[in-house]
Amino acid sequence: MLIVTALGGNALLRRGQPLSAKNQRENVAIAARSLAPVAMAHKLVIGHGNGPQVGLLALQSAAYGEVEPYPFDVLGAQTEGMIGYMIEQELGNLLPFHRPIATLLTMVEVDGADPAFANPTKFIGPVLTKAEADLIRAEKGWTFKMDGQSYRRVVASPKPRRIFELRPIRWLLDQNTVVIAAGGGGIPTMYTGEDKKMLVGVECVIDKDLAAELMARELEADFLAILTDVDSVYVGWGTPHQRAIRTASPDALEEIQFPAGSMGPKVEAACRFVRATGNRACIGSLKDLAAMIEGTAGTTVTEEVAGITYAPARQGEKS
Repeated sequence: MLIVTALGGNALLRRGQPLSAKNQRENVAIAARSLAPVAMAHKLVIGHGNGPQVGLLALQSAAYGEVEPYPFDVLGAQTEGMIGYMIEQELGNLLPFHRPIATLLTMVEVDGADPAFANPTKFIGPVLTKAEADLIRAEKGWTFKMDGQSYRRVVASPKPRRIFELRPIRWLLDQNTVVIAAGGGGIPTMYTGEDKKMLVGVECVIDKDLAAELMARELEADFLAILTDVDSVYVGWGTPHQRAIRTASPDALEEIQFPAGSMGPKVEAACRFVRATGNRACIGSLKDLAAMIEGTAGTTVTEEVAGITYAPARQGEKS
């Protein structure tokens, strides 16, 4: 099978952890242990998030007052290289030496008129207290929203329209290469000018789940795995009535409202892929990847079921 993963930024860096290179390296090594068996059995394309990392680079860039802060397209390219390098190395330590692995800087087109530019929802950077967020907001004019019990910066997240590097991705897959691509949703770009032929960078962050879905669809992937730091999609998350969804049809799942900055894009991406291809998508925990492929873990989205099936209530959950 050809499997495309969307590896969450928070799966690579645990919520609340300091954004150190050591912590990122350790978490990538953990991720590699889940990815390696899949890479041995299947063709694999690894997409990944970059929210914590691109937010850190933005803070570092803004702290150097001698020049204007670097734009998000450049910071996105930096994170693609940084995270891709770590995944390549840690995954390479587990795979046979002859198995090639490649990170591909990936440009993704967005629409400059996308309404997302007027309503930032994409969380980036570290978690902060309200006092810390208010201080940075006053100093830099950035927008912050609550992410759980903490505050994080939010930026515009327009929909991906086109992935420019699909041909080299296909070529690498033909050579049995594990491909790391569209990291962080890809480098945001758009066409401008009177003839709409000038490609330029855009100040935004593309949602990595939607970019991975577009990539999976265009590559005609057999399975889309959206990997995060929770084991399933839940209704009533964080309440005594929360329930894990085991299987769902796209129509049934889309009737439920999920947060725009977190689970919402994951559900949207899974439903889009299933409708477009007729194949399965699954949302779940990185550590459960092999079981997700088998259909025994996570939330499987498929046209083969009608409605929603819930997992049995756990201790402390009310059915």
